[in-house]
Amino acid sequence: MTYTADSALKYFSNPNLVDAVPATIALFKGLPVDEQLGLLWFAYTRIGTSITPAAPGAARLQFAEGLLDQIKQMSHQEQLQVMRELAQKADTQISRAYGILTNNTKLAFWYKLAELMEEGVVIEVPSSYQMSREALNLLTALENLEFSQQITILRQIVGDMGINYFPN
Repeated sequence: MTYTADSALKYFSNPNLVDAVPATIALFKGLPVDEQLGLLWFAYTRIGTSITPAAPGAARLQFAEGLLDQIKQMSHQEQLQVMRELAQKADTQISRAYGILTNNTKLAFWYKLAELMEEGVVIEVPSSYQMSREALNLLTALENLEFSQQITILRQIVGDMGINYFPN
């Protein structure tokens, strides 16, 4: 089934429907890459307190520390480029290294990136950034879903990023 913003809205009015998960993921993937990154940032800052215990507890973040260290050493423009390449599944060294992480570790990786962005170590979303109506509606819908659905959606979104020759 193809999802559009209009057809997916009916799923968001009842967050218990299983179809809310694939509809949300499909709508996310339909956003431009910078909108995807902006939505991830706001999702992690708004519902990050819920993600924190779920992701790092099950993740092996030490496997991602090398990637995070590489990103911290880059200029802000290079950091943004790496995030874009991960989201676009570009075939780069970092994207391939990211791709071998488990989905839980990828979830924790993006959470840690959000923390580093808040600290100013990694490029932040500009204060002038305005989410599109579609991205804002999607974020609101994500916030209104049950915790397990939120985690499932975020895990699938970040799990699909990078180059993964060996699916989790």
